[in-house]
Amino acid sequence: MSLRIYNTLSRAVEEFSPLQPGHVRMYVCGMTVYDLCHVGHARSSVAFDVARRWLETSGLRVTFVRNITDIDDKIIRRAVENGETVRGLTDRMIAEMYRDFDDLGIARPTHDPRATDYVPQMLDLVRTLEVKGLAYRAGGDVNYAVRRFAGYGKLSGKSLDELHAGERVAVADGKEDPLDFVLWKSAKPEEPADAQWASDYGAGRPGWHIECSAMACALLGQTFDIHGGGADLTFPHHENEIAQSEGAYGVPLAKIWMHNGFVNIDNEKMSKSLGNFFTIRDVLQRYDPQTLRFFIARTHYRSPLNYSDVHLDDARGGLKRLYTALDLVKPAPVALDWRDPFAARFKAAMDEDFGTPEAVAVLFELAGEVNRSKSPQLAGLLRALGAILGLLQDDPAAFLQAGAQVAGDEIDALVAQRSAAKAARNFGEADRIRQELLARGIVLKDSPTGTTWEVQA
Repeated sequence: MSLRIYNTLSRAVEEFSPLQPGHVRMYVCGMTVYDLCHVGHARSSVAFDVARRWLETSGLRVTFVRNITDIDDKIIRRAVENGETVRGLTDRMIAEMYRDFDDLGIARPTHDPRATDYVPQMLDLVRTLEVKGLAYRAGGDVNYAVRRFAGYGKLSGKSLDELHAGERVAVADGKEDPLDFVLWKSAKPEEPADAQWASDYGAGRPGWHIECSAMACALLGQTFDIHGGGADLTFPHHENEIAQSEGAYGVPLAKIWMHNGFVNIDNEKMSKSLGNFFTIRDVLQRYDPQTLRFFIARTHYRSPLNYSDVHLDDARGGLKRLYTALDLVKPAPVALDWRDPFAARFKAAMDEDFGTPEAVAVLFELAGEVNRSKSPQLAGLLRALGAILGLLQDDPAAFLQAGAQVAGDEIDALVAQRSAAKAARNFGEADRIRQELLARGIVLKDSPTGTTWEVQA
């Protein structure tokens, strides 16, 4: 096939073909469910949803796994603070996550494994690493010995000497080397009973990194096609996954490693620790889900995404231009023909590392042609190509009129009064009504078939 994908591991754009003909196995690191999802989660989830949609549009079957981390220090701490069980908190946050993702049109994964359902597989992997001399016991903990894995640092490009120079972890915590990381954590007396499991190492719970290695192998095999996640996961999480999985099984974990760029606010990376983050729920109080999705999708997945109200307003305006074309001309049902010039350029853009900025540019050109030609077939093509990005599937009039601060019946009555004034050649009154509605955020659009209205961008 003609698809090319940037591989973080090789630091190059590579021709992609699945390991199993016609079937792509894809794993994307998901959420740690102790709070509402933020815009960074939306960015990653939309980016990989678009990638999945394009793989499927290209005729491939996709087994898409996005895990759920439902046990870690933050989850335990929040559950204790709330006076609820760990399971009660995580069940609630998973439901809220899917509420947000459904709003954004993010398709459900083929599998969404919860870490707590795969503890036996994690313990099996820890034992394998211990037998192979890559893990050692330290009290009730089990640690991974980083320096015993020859390939450590190949994903992030970091050398062991560079990492050691920047590492401040004291060896006194039971580690043989400050670079080592925990595979199994012994239970602490103050931790709740539902945050620990019995094991040969004593009561405890898995470390964060071991979760993904165990779940990916269980659901996709020891080697699969694409492993994805945010750029912040490249090191240490994905580096540690490689060390665990490849150290245990002796084969590459993933053929392609994909990482989406950061979300920046005022040129600074969005981060909970910095206090400059917005939840998806926060954003959707001011903007509709399609606008947020379009804002994310129109930027290349590897590029930084600069979040601001100005950029979201611009995205809303751009999306309205596309919907206005579909409102002007009713789309005809079409079967995608990649020989069509617009479709061919869209395909070429998406085949080059999921090039959504160029693909969106094609949508705008196509919308302009719809406005000029009034062609239902081209409107249908616009809608069909938009669907690949998860866009332009709403009723155009409903989208354009959403968020109106004036009741629809009142607007319709004023439009009728204006039409009567125009028929009576009372153009002053007709203009007064137009200006009254405009002052209230309603734009009137006249055409040979009548007057329509939309909310001002």
